[in-house]
Amino acid sequence: MTQAGWLRLLVIVGSIGVLEVACRIGLIPSITMIPPSKMVVALIELLGSGKFTIDITVTLSNVSIAIVLAMVVGVLVDTALHSVPTLRRILDPLFATYYAVPMYAFYPLLIVVLGLGDWPQIVIGFLLAVMAVIINTLNGLDRVPNVPLKAARVHRLGGLQTALNIRLPHAAPYIFTGFKLAVAYSFIGVIGAEFITSSRGIGYEISFAYNNFDNPLMYAFILLVLVVVITVNMSLYAWEKRLLARRGK
Repeated sequence: MTQAGWLRLLVIVGSIGVLEVACRIGLIPSITMIPPSKMVVALIELLGSGKFTIDITVTLSNVSIAIVLAMVVGVLVDTALHSVPTLRRILDPLFATYYAVPMYAFYPLLIVVLGLGDWPQIVIGFLLAVMAVIINTLNGLDRVPNVPLKAARVHRLGGLQTALNIRLPHAAPYIFTGFKLAVAYSFIGVIGAEFITSSRGIGYEISFAYNNFDNPLMYAFILLVLVVVITVNMSLYAWEKRLLARRGK
């Protein structure tokens, strides 16, 4: 592990230790937060009971669909926009103000259009995630060197072949950054939407536990979300490093 990795681990462990002590000595009231050690125990009990398997499966499935849609649509939109500079200049100011619009304001409309199933939550997760993919992929495409693009023109490669063989591979680090952000934003969108009208899912269970002052269950679900997101992003980070190392060779 690198020095930065050890420092990161030290900060995380130290923060958890401080939080544990603060909860144990009553500096943070138990009605507000339980110690991290109790969160871990509650999470183990939650997973072992099997009572919430359907809720967990529903949320993870919806988040996965939102991520895949955001990645596919985001990369396709970027590839098209980058080949039409005029349209890119028109849309750039809109991209900059995209997150100023609260996506949950569209939730009632999505329920009317899509019904009370899982799709409104998926669409909210998609809407939050797709712009992160678009912005980061565009940044990557803007930084593709001119030399390989000239070589593509010399070999008379079409727009699609140039995108697949030159533009997107060179933009891969930025695409991975968008991918990692899409994971976080999709979880935020789907779980946040489940708070509103859903009758199942991790967001619904967190809301239900909060309203009933069931702190062990609430923090167990929150810890579960953190563990899943961190695991996915660390896996993507390792994959990204491996691809970059292979490119370097």
